[in-house]
Amino acid sequence: MECGIVTVDLHGRNTYQAKVTVDALLRRAGAGTYRLRLIHGCHQGTALRDFLQVEYGHHPQVKRLLRSPDGGATDLVLREMTE
Repeated sequence: MECGIVTVDLHGRNTYQAKVTVDALLRRAGAGTYRLRLIHGCHQGTALRDFLQVEYGHHPQVKRLLRSPDGGATDLVLREMTE
């Protein structure tokens, strides 16, 4: 784990399981976490990638989404936490 970046492998999970995982990560993200790197792969279809875009593209904690150049991961860049 890089400082401030939490990486999670979502391979083998369906969209419901991915949502539960990502929602838990967002709840636990502290002030030192600025990015969630979600590895979903790209060779078994795009269901998880597309789901992440739709579900978290306009989430209040997410500043923007970034896709890896190979399409196998999506980074959720988080907004700064305010108390």
